Amino acid sequence: MLIGSPLPLAVPLASGLDKRVAMTAGPPASPALAEDSSSATAESPAAVQRAAGSGDPREQSPGDPAEQAQQQRELLQVRQLASREREVIAHEQAHSAVGGRYAGAPSYSYTRGPDGRSYISGGEVSIDVSPVPNDPEATLRKMEVVQRAALAPAEPSGQDLRVAAAARAIAAQARAELAEQQRAEQQAAQAERQARADAAEQATREAAAEESVDAQPAMRLPPPPSLELYLLLGRPLAPDTSFRARA
Repeated sequence: MLIGSPLPLAVPLASGLDKRVAMTAGPPASPALAEDSSSATAESPAAVQRAAGSGDPREQSPGDPAEQAQQQRELLQVRQLASREREVIAHEQAHSAVGGRYAGAPSYSYTRGPDGRSYISGGEVSIDVSPVPNDPEATLRKMEVVQRAALAPAEPSGQDLRVAAAARAIAAQARAELAEQQRAEQQAAQAERQARADAAEQATREAAAEESVDAQPAMRLPPPPSLELYLLLGRPLAPDTSFRARA
């Protein structure tokens, strides 16, 4: 997404798309600065004279009042072009310096002045405003950089303000995703802690039950019969030889 190109107020926020916008230095200072090489073909007599000489209107010999007035106008225009050039360079370099790895190198447009020189009259810096896929925290950090880069110049253009607004919208969405992610992580951690506590409690109950069983007295069984008893039972009974007289 290029900062400086026409940009709708609402930027699609789908993740995974490489969106770049261009930040610009704003419109030229005045219509007089919009002359280019195509409009410089009809040169004034003073300009033709300068082409053969030094090219500086201030070094020309005084002529008629109309020529002097033309020279003053051209001198003023050159000064305006030079001032505009300094302004644009500072503006775009501010974008690029703050944008860091998310910003591209400045690109410039030029206007040809009455002295034959091309002056920088406009510029733009592209900057990536796409969210980081599946990482809302990284997206937040990135959008903070994008906002600072868009508002870095002393006088941000309308396009710069739109870029900053788009970055704020993406950051708000990332902030909501991050909050939801943190809630899910907290719930998972709480469930894990509860599962560990339940397992520990179950282990404690089982250990207590085992200790209770071990503490109960063992049942006393009668001693086994002796071997003599088995021997006696195995012998045949002796006949009764006693005689008892009847009365």
